[in-house]
Amino acid sequence: MDPASPLARQRRLILDTLLLGVVGAFGAQLFTLLLRLANWLFLTELAGYTPPGLGHEGGSLVEVIGPHGLWLIPLATTLGGLVVGVLVQGLAPEAEGHGTDTVVRAFHRAEGFLRARVAPVKLVASAITIGSGGSAGREGPVALIAGGIGSWYATLTGRSEKDRRLLLVVGAAAGLAAIFRSPVGTALLAIEVLYSDMEFESDALLYTMLASIVAYAVNGFFAGWGPLFRMPASLALPRVWDNGWFVVLGAAAGIVGTAVPAFFYGTRDAFRRLRIPGFAKPALGGLLVGMMGLALPQVLAGGYGWMQAAIDGRMALVTMLLLVVAKMVAMSCSVASGGSGGVFAPTLFVGAMLGGSLASLAHLPSAPFAVVGMAAVFAASGRVPLANLMMVTEMTGGYALLVPAALAVSVSYLVQVRLSRRQRYRTLYEAQVPRRADSPAHHSEHLEIALRILEERKLTEPLPSGRRVSLLNLLRSGVPVALGADRRLSVGVLRPTSTLVGRAIGADGGRLDDETTIITLIRGEHMMAVRPDTVLAAGDRLVLLSTQAGLDRLRDHVDPW
Repeated sequence: MDPASPLARQRRLILDTLLLGVVGAFGAQLFTLLLRLANWLFLTELAGYTPPGLGHEGGSLVEVIGPHGLWLIPLATTLGGLVVGVLVQGLAPEAEGHGTDTVVRAFHRAEGFLRARVAPVKLVASAITIGSGGSAGREGPVALIAGGIGSWYATLTGRSEKDRRLLLVVGAAAGLAAIFRSPVGTALLAIEVLYSDMEFESDALLYTMLASIVAYAVNGFFAGWGPLFRMPASLALPRVWDNGWFVVLGAAAGIVGTAVPAFFYGTRDAFRRLRIPGFAKPALGGLLVGMMGLALPQVLAGGYGWMQAAIDGRMALVTMLLLVVAKMVAMSCSVASGGSGGVFAPTLFVGAMLGGSLASLAHLPSAPFAVVGMAAVFAASGRVPLANLMMVTEMTGGYALLVPAALAVSVSYLVQVRLSRRQRYRTLYEAQVPRRADSPAHHSEHLEIALRILEERKLTEPLPSGRRVSLLNLLRSGVPVALGADRRLSVGVLRPTSTLVGRAIGADGGRLDDETTIITLIRGEHMMAVRPDTVLAAGDRLVLLSTQAGLDRLRDHVDPW
């Protein structure tokens, strides 16, 4: 079989996926081990404090406060932040922040490439951040660690840019499935988190699903296959007339989901303006979180034990209301200051407290509202409604809550999109692009279609495959490509101020003048052939066939793609 054939490529990718699934599971286990070690060293031994944890992870739902009370917690969080600052700034600055955004950026902007040193630095730095009490989660570190391994593996084996992007996403999905015990939800998350609109990297779904299932199965031999959180044995299912409360919860989650990214990135920008050494900023963030922990120790670390307490209905109303805001602040100080850790678990924490608060106010069972609140807040703030709906359901085993959760998630997502449309920071994942058409990862596909249209319309001679690759590279770099007879192929974006906006071009077959023809255009996520009713709009991406003189005349109308 030809090794370059589509079937041979698919078979090789399936083998790659199986391998990355196993590697993702072991990566998650290694991170968990380092996290427990850091937690024991910084919080248990140094600060004399043990937060409640999940029993099947070796923890206890009982909070343990040592003989010094909580007074040594700021020392632990500050020291942890200082170590992380030195480590990250000295070895791999890409390892700061919440990790998943780095994977998203690498997919869109860096051809799927991550430096090999990023994964081990992220592994250690995130374990120290969370283990010392920093308010951060596991998803970002594990996504970056496992995704980085996928990227490194693709580079090592000489894979194409397209395959490296795919294996980056596959690795991230495998790590997430192992750490959260959510094979379906994390497979969806890996392809949905790339875009801020309702868009997916659908070509990767087969591989992310396979890798997630393998990672989940392998991880189960070490950690079990049960859900991460425990639901009450006698779960009181919501009645039909309770759905109104889930609509209220969805609306509240949409408002909170709008505030989370705005506050998170606002805090990051404030830390960047501080005139202190970069390595000291995570230490300052750790100090602020430690000071908060003196009054509200629930904000420390991942907070899984406290989330379980909210599901069980063992949290006071006033405390939960305070924690909705306090956890958001603590997460921002820990991660946006330059620390290393995820934003998924802290945002779930905010959602659990929001849902638990509403249940307490309405005198309703806590578990359904805490779980649905977890799904609704992160679905809105991260713009990942479908993936998060499945993830939270799998993490809690609350499959009976799918209908009210879907209702609340839909409302929260719509409210967040509406409220955030004028905000600078609309989502927790800054590197997201709205649609596939906005991703540099897919520009080659659009140009290939345009070249095929060129051949079909016989506007140029058929192009051999080697020549096509050369053309694609030149067009992506913004260089007009000479096709002979003074013809040049170019791409550009129509300016909003151009007098061409609103011009009907269909009657002339896309001709702008005697020298320039629009071969095709991309509007939103759709590539459009020129039709009789085609009218140009601002922001259209144009593939142009013209002379040099024609391109010169278009300089006031078209920006580089």
